[in-house]
Amino acid sequence: MNKLLVITVLVALLALSADSFRMPRQAEEEQGTISKITGTFRSYYDSAINTATEYIENIKGLKLEEKAKNLYADTTEVASTYAGIVQDQLYHIFYSQ
Repeated sequence: MNKLLVITVLVALLALSADSFRMPRQAEEEQGTISKITGTFRSYYDSAINTATEYIENIKGLKLEEKAKNLYADTTEVASTYAGIVQDQLYHIFYSQ
């Protein structure tokens, strides 16, 4: 009988102490106007950064830098050739014998 009483008391204490360990529900904090505005701006900023990053990755995927370098090299080669021809023609116009 003593053991039954001790077990009953222990179970009762365990039940009471387990009840005290429950975490109270936390009410959702209502956001103020400034925090709502800040959150909105932050989401717009993050969205803009992500979009810009995607565009940059797409442009790098197209290898536009390499194409632009090749176009510049070809253009300067052609321009220097024609500049040489024009210079030669002008020389012969002004210094013809």
